Amino acid sequence: MARAETAALLLAAARGEFAEHGIAGARVDRIAQRAGVNKQRIYAYFGDKERLFQQVVTEALGELGRSVPLDTGTDPAEYVRRVHEFHRDRPDLLRLLLWESLHYGDRALPDEEGRAALYDDKVRVLSEATGLPVERARPLLLTLIGMAAWPVIVPQLTRMTLGRNPGEEGADEDLTDFLAGFARAALGPEEPGAR
Repeated sequence: MARAETAALLLAAARGEFAEHGIAGARVDRIAQRAGVNKQRIYAYFGDKERLFQQVVTEALGELGRSVPLDTGTDPAEYVRRVHEFHRDRPDLLRLLLWESLHYGDRALPDEEGRAALYDDKVRVLSEATGLPVERARPLLLTLIGMAAWPVIVPQLTRMTLGRNPGEEGADEDLTDFLAGFARAALGPEEPGAR
């Protein structure tokens, strides 16, 4: 088996393991077993479990960025819709980010500067799209991402608040439409947060 193929198998297996168990609870043996390769390949290719976790998160964030770009001309309300749909259909990225948050707490992430640069680009685009200065676009981006992700992060709260399961007929679409509509209304003719 080629190195790239083995690495891809390990990353896919690790993504499932880390999403289920976090950094501390994940087991290298289970990752290797899921991938069908020798666990020594993990150390040879990625160094250690924590570096493997960071590679998994980086790849998952890249998948989100490619699937849901925030480019010049992107409607921020539609961005909320698409981010929500992405996380609804692939909740493992949010699980990974929650495990990362629990593991690192307030400490800096190993590649925080690189990841922050990606958000800086999104803030710049959002600033241009809304006409807001960058310092106002930063909390707006955080709000839009949070609004899109929160119902997926806490499915039990979503279910209890909505009075129905998110997976029920029409429930997902209704919620997604509401989130996009709410963002559109909030971003209406008045500058968000100007009051």
